[in-house]
Amino acid sequence: MARASARHILVSNEVQCADLKSQIEAGAEFAALAKEHSSCPSGAQGGELGSFGPGQMVPEFDKVVFSAPVGEVQGPVKTQFGYHLLEVTSRED
Repeated sequence: MARASARHILVSNEVQCADLKSQIEAGAEFAALAKEHSSCPSGAQGGELGSFGPGQMVPEFDKVVFSAPVGEVQGPVKTQFGYHLLEVTSRED
């Protein structure tokens, strides 16, 4: 069964999400931005979500996590919780 590890930053609007992605692309540290801006409790751990399998996260999240290249920041991804930046840190198929 496939497993993945990922981290994310959750914010309430797409503009802020896109701005954070630009900061990461310009060299800002993902974990530091997660600690400062993410509204998810995982922000305290730099956005780390640990390891999970398909179907354990909301569908929009799952789709990206189980298809995106490892180590590339994806997003904004809209879910019922808000807007996410996602980075798959590892995946086993």
